[in-house]
Amino acid sequence: MSKIPEFTKSVFNLKDLPTDGTTEIAFIGRSNVGKSSLINALASRKQLARTSGKPGKTQSLNYYLFPDKYYIVDTPGYGYAARSKKDRDVWRGIMDEYVSGRDELTAIGILIDARHEGLENDITALEWLVGQGKPWFVILTKIDKVKQKDISAHEKYLKAEFSGGELLFGVSVVSGIGVKRLSSYLRSLVAKK
Repeated sequence: MSKIPEFTKSVFNLKDLPTDGTTEIAFIGRSNVGKSSLINALASRKQLARTSGKPGKTQSLNYYLFPDKYYIVDTPGYGYAARSKKDRDVWRGIMDEYVSGRDELTAIGILIDARHEGLENDITALEWLVGQGKPWFVILTKIDKVKQKDISAHEKYLKAEFSGGELLFGVSVVSGIGVKRLSSYLRSLVAKK
């Protein structure tokens, strides 16, 4: 196994999911919330996961193998209006099936932009997560762009409205705040399995 994180495959159809039994941790979130950028920060590699200023870049389940023997799975962003309703419905169905039927999926991290509390798409996704029966946790992204009091208010709101998530992390890929703590948590999830 490589000593550095590496991209392994893109999955467009669930029949093509990896069959090696490796633990998976999925990242979900709105388009342009920073899923790919966070994967790069966790990997300490700028170009591992492709990023774009244009929403909707990720259009498959992208698998990144980390040296501690787990995959981070980058998923298509939800809420991207430029995609057709049919495309959005197809991906919603794929995600439902992936989450409910994937034994290797250990936990789901939902990324939420710290600058935007209570967005409808995030609320819908959190409600969906609560009903899935899989462990999940919240990652507030872009915390370098808001004041601490706003982060605290956002955290309080999330904890009050959505029970069941294990932990809440604040991260900034620009400053590196919170990335090491999140990385340690991901490794602990693998160790528990």
